[in-house]
Amino acid sequence: MTREEFERIVDEALEDLPRWVLEVVDNVTVVVEDWPTPEQLERVDAKGTLLGLYEGVNLHDRAGYYSGAMPDRITVFMYPHLAMRLPPARLRRQIRKTVLHEVAHHLGIDDERLHEIGY
Repeated sequence: MTREEFERIVDEALEDLPRWVLEVVDNVTVVVEDWPTPEQLERVDAKGTLLGLYEGVNLHDRAGYYSGAMPDRITVFMYPHLAMRLPPARLRRQIRKTVLHEVAHHLGIDDERLHEIGY
C-alpha cells in the first residue's frame, strides 16, 4: 500500500465520523507518520506496537484557560499497520479503528472505556 492510499483511508475514516462528532471536534490536526519516535513510545510506555497516538488536551479536560492553544495532534502510524500483514479489507478496518480510537481520546474517552466497548 502506498502512503497516498493509506492517507486516503485515514481521510475516509475521518469523513465517516458521525455528524455529532464532527460538530464537537475542535482544534485537532490528524497526520500520518511512518513510525512512532522513541520519545512517543516512551511517553505512552508502549510495550508493543503503537498504531496511533493522541497528543493534547481532550475536550473533557479543557477549561477557560484553553484558548489560544496549539492544535492537538492525532498521529496514525503507517508502517506498524502494514507490518500486521492484514488482507486489504482487514487492514482498512484496522486503520479506521485506529482513527476512531484516537478521536475518542480527543473526546475524552480513556483506554479503559475504549477496551470495554471493543476499541
